[in-house]
Amino acid sequence: MDAPIRVVIADDNVEFCRLLVDFFKNSPRLKVVGVAHEGLRAIKLVKETPVDVLLLDMVMPNVDGLGVLERLRQTDLAHRPKVIIFTAFGQEEMTRKAVNYGAHYYIVKPFDLSTLAQRIIETAGEQDGKALRAPSAEEAEREVGKIIHRLRIPANFKGHVYLREAIMLAVGDTTLITEVTKKLYPRIAEKYTTTCERVERAMRFAIETAWSRGDIEFLHDLFGYSVDERKGKPTNASFIAKVADQVRLEILARRVSDKLGVGE
Repeated sequence: MDAPIRVVIADDNVEFCRLLVDFFKNSPRLKVVGVAHEGLRAIKLVKETPVDVLLLDMVMPNVDGLGVLERLRQTDLAHRPKVIIFTAFGQEEMTRKAVNYGAHYYIVKPFDLSTLAQRIIETAGEQDGKALRAPSAEEAEREVGKIIHRLRIPANFKGHVYLREAIMLAVGDTTLITEVTKKLYPRIAEKYTTTCERVERAMRFAIETAWSRGDIEFLHDLFGYSVDERKGKPTNASFIAKVADQVRLEILARRVSDKLGVGE
């Protein structure tokens, strides 16, 4: 059996950290080797402990997530971990900076713990090339179509077309989410001979429509608290990121399931 993936959790929410530790105890592939509730402690753990994956919240005392990434980037480490950051709706600029500072992946809060576990294994480089290779266009198209259908965004809406295209692009290249205005909108605008402003507005209208017509239970499952009107709806970028992440998870789960089925 392969050695477990060594994980350090850095988040100032004590209860959340305990929840993660308890959850990971049930996974033979993951082993929590340290927990930090503030940035300086996180840096110390990474320097002193062999770590494969660092789970890093962006908002922490003393030194925030960006500060941790910056200091680690400037430090000569014997074993440099891959970093998954915890981000939230509305933090696209911070997420972009984190990716520029060396974060390997990000996951949008709220998220399912099993989704996080899969992301850790994927980011650490699990030796299953078939399961972890980039989704094919056919796989992505199928899963995106299923989700858009459940959101009940009319097919004749321009926003339907633009969102579908954006999600497909983000599934293939997760870094595009951190460059929505500079890269994603322009690429879609060029393809459909329109402007970035119209792409953005059409997406916004389509998302508003999903919240008024979509499967509310599905919305709760996919977006968690963001369905609550008091919290507001996700931004275009957050919406695309969340759906793209769900698509990748569904594809990975199907591949693993198919592999297990063949072995039976």
